[in-house]
Amino acid sequence: MKIAETYSHLNGLEFLLVHKPKLWKEIKSVIREADPEAYKIKKSKGKGSVRELKSAPIEMDKQFFMSLKALGWTKKAEDQKKEIVEAGHVPIMSYNQTDFVKDRVAIEVQFGKYSFVAYDLFVKHLAFYIQDEIDVGVEILAMKSMQSKMSSGPAYYEGELYNVVRNGRGVPAVPLVILGVTP
Repeated sequence: MKIAETYSHLNGLEFLLVHKPKLWKEIKSVIREADPEAYKIKKSKGKGSVRELKSAPIEMDKQFFMSLKALGWTKKAEDQKKEIVEAGHVPIMSYNQTDFVKDRVAIEVQFGKYSFVAYDLFVKHLAFYIQDEIDVGVEILAMKSMQSKMSSGPAYYEGELYNVVRNGRGVPAVPLVILGVTP
């Protein structure tokens, strides 16, 4: 894949370029190595019609997760669960965790349902930023041209960029890098 578009919210990209250039290189390399063509599935266009091959978003997510984990990125949920258990409490599954974190940078790879992207951008990244656990959040989304070739209806870069920009420069109040990717 390649990065087709980049949006830097509250100087998120500038922060990475100056303070975390190694992590920015890792993010770019993981995107470059991802191959959506490897995860094509058959999807019917309707009753009795010819099937076409579409990219499987869940499998593409797994590909990113394996690559990031190999580079030492950890799932925030694993860290949170360990802290809760060590404090003598029982952890409860929730969606207030981030996909991957390394050196105070959080990454969300979102090829899933579109409703989760708004939650990522306006709740998750912000919550971890306010808790002083991250300095910047990175959201990886398909461009519309790629999204239309996926087997389910994930969010796409152009739509989510509009959602962020229409709220004004200070909302959400967390530095972000929103990346639109294509095959």
